[in-house]
Amino acid sequence: MKKKLLILFCALLLVYSLPLSGTFAASTERFSDVPSSKHFAEAVYDLAERNIIGGYPDGTYRPGNSITRGQAAAIIAKMIKLDTSNAKNPGFKDVSKANGYYKAIAAMAEKSIISGYGDGRFGPNDPITRAQMASILVKAFDLPRYDFTSYKSPFEDVKRGAGHDPNILIIYRLGITTGTSTDRFSSNESITRGQAAKMLKATEEAKSPIVTLRASDYQWEEFKMYDSNHEDYGLFNAVVGRDTANSYTADKIHLVPLQEGTGTFSVALVYTGNPDKKYYQKYYVHIKEVDGELKLTLEETDDFLTTPAIISVKKQVQNVSLSTMDGKKLSDNVDFRKCLSTNRSVCRDTDQTDTEGKYNNIRIPIDKPGQYIATVHFAGGEEVRYGIEAVSSAPNFYYNLQVLEEKPTASVDLGATYNIGKHILPKDAEQIATVTRDAGTNLFHAVAKKTGSFDIKLPDHKKTDLINIGVRVQELGPIIHVEIYESIDTYM
Repeated sequence: MKKKLLILFCALLLVYSLPLSGTFAASTERFSDVPSSKHFAEAVYDLAERNIIGGYPDGTYRPGNSITRGQAAAIIAKMIKLDTSNAKNPGFKDVSKANGYYKAIAAMAEKSIISGYGDGRFGPNDPITRAQMASILVKAFDLPRYDFTSYKSPFEDVKRGAGHDPNILIIYRLGITTGTSTDRFSSNESITRGQAAKMLKATEEAKSPIVTLRASDYQWEEFKMYDSNHEDYGLFNAVVGRDTANSYTADKIHLVPLQEGTGTFSVALVYTGNPDKKYYQKYYVHIKEVDGELKLTLEETDDFLTTPAIISVKKQVQNVSLSTMDGKKLSDNVDFRKCLSTNRSVCRDTDQTDTEGKYNNIRIPIDKPGQYIATVHFAGGEEVRYGIEAVSSAPNFYYNLQVLEEKPTASVDLGATYNIGKHILPKDAEQIATVTRDAGTNLFHAVAKKTGSFDIKLPDHKKTDLINIGVRVQELGPIIHVEIYESIDTYM
């Protein structure tokens, strides 16, 4: 009789210690210990209504209780709709097929979402820690793997590259959770049922607006090129990923919307431009807020965007005229920007000058491929022509531009300090440029003839770091440019 009573008592104890996930969880009843004022209440009731989590027979949820590794596996497997029917045995010595969480643990292990301890155990009854939960969430929900190489961790107990730490930083960056204080994450603390519900709901919400591109969607094996340095980085993040563990092959890219607007993005199977559409794809990225959530959509396009031709200047520019190289005048007064930086993305809408109004270059807009001549009119009346060639190169959105200043003559003076001695021109140098030297000096002049380059040898010179004199001629349509310069031994 005592034995029967003991068995009955144990059975009742087991019933009251396990959460339910049946009728009660799916009902509209409220848990007696989860008032709506609790920060996790909304998440608890949402997940319960969807039959993902459950309460206890006495009508409680017990949000302060810890959640075990086995329970976490079962809940997350259900949440991501993971097929648990035919998973292979993971071989954990403390998880038999009779274990109520066996199928979920096996399926999650097969997908490399979870792993066990070094001694072959899984620890299904161990409370799951905050760090362990971070790693499971990142893997289960396929969250973007941000690179934190140059990122300073906000938590003193979380480094950038060890164990669970990168995954902790990922869920923190996505706003899924915070630390236990401003500077600590408390990785080894266990998670309560209330905290778990809130983290799961927050992860689901963080994942929802993210768009994932996979190389297999294009019948490719990998992305060899993608526009990760797009100038619209304030609109969204593009985060490269890999479906195969320990692989260096970039086979997926997460696009994470950050704010409303329209940007651009491109992917390719090849490193260099190729006109065959099967090797690349370009998109406009549209981000709009819909029902309080950012929604990112992709629009395929073959467009090229207006590209600034950057012209270096040393004087104040009055105006710029533009024509095609075949003589068609496009404008007598091209709109241009003044800039100090050489970065293409700077000075798109406004000028950038120093306190004295000086600048290093101007930018003129080029909106079609072709060859152009820009005539820059400087203060004081000087005019200089520049050749511009714009070439479309898929999968880029911007044209590849070459800018060449018209400079048919050039000079270099090696000074009078050293005895340079005689100079020797190579054979056929005269076909590229005519080189002369002022008598009794080290002053050399070059007059351009055609594209090419050569070196002028100085066999008797005594200047220790001097190698020779270089001459280079470039052409772009009718524009010709010559340089004559000292070749210096930088290792001296």
